[in-house]
Amino acid sequence: MKEFMMIFVGADYADLGLSPEELQNRMGKWFAWGNKMEQAGILRGGNALNPQIRRIVGENRTVTDLSSAEVKEIIGGYYLVVANDFDAVEKIAQDFPDYDLGGTVEIREVTVFEDHK
Repeated sequence: MKEFMMIFVGADYADLGLSPEELQNRMGKWFAWGNKMEQAGILRGGNALNPQIRRIVGENRTVTDLSSAEVKEIIGGYYLVVANDFDAVEKIAQDFPDYDLGGTVEIREVTVFEDHK
């Protein structure tokens, strides 16, 4: 089994103007998806990310603070899962709750480096 990260990209919920009821319903879908992966024994971790962004860029280490309103899409969170291959993770990603909001799941395999001591 390999480790994969599913990275969730889309608009910030606050910027979409979702009602409290819509937010609660959406969170229920996220919890159900996470529970499904936990019960299958494939979820290794994950978190939601705050929409505030601080970027440090270039040799001069230029610092810029951004909000979700200043960028088109943000990385809203991630799950770390174990699976045999990309196709298996793609199947897992079919239950991502935010496709209807234009959200995207980016799948990346985790690279494991050998420790040469």
